[in-house]
Amino acid sequence: MVLFDGVCNLCSASVQFIIARDPAGRFRFATLQSETAKRLLRDAGLSEPHPDSLVLIEGDRIDTHSTAALRIARGLRAPWPLAYALVVVPRPIRDRIYDFVARRRYGWFGKRAACMVPTPELRSRFLD
Repeated sequence: MVLFDGVCNLCSASVQFIIARDPAGRFRFATLQSETAKRLLRDAGLSEPHPDSLVLIEGDRIDTHSTAALRIARGLRAPWPLAYALVVVPRPIRDRIYDFVARRRYGWFGKRAACMVPTPELRSRFLD
């Protein structure tokens, strides 16, 4: 399960990127603004993250920020799993870069007035 900022154009484009490289449909999605995401995070004992957090939930494991992005890349078709090698970079360094982009994403890529609405073909992969 990938939780993302549904009003962020970069985040919505990232979801489209994942979908295009995940033909098996391994990943499912929900916006951080949704009741589904809030329930999933609450059930996991976590407070709601700031909307600049990407969250990956795999079973009992929950990853955020750069670790979530790298673990998602590892689950995509080649060559994207190679990006997981960046996990050797210490997390504080990776997350600083992640946070740098996250703080500027609305200015660079824009923001939607409402959360992304999936097409009917993709609706089954979204939980909100």
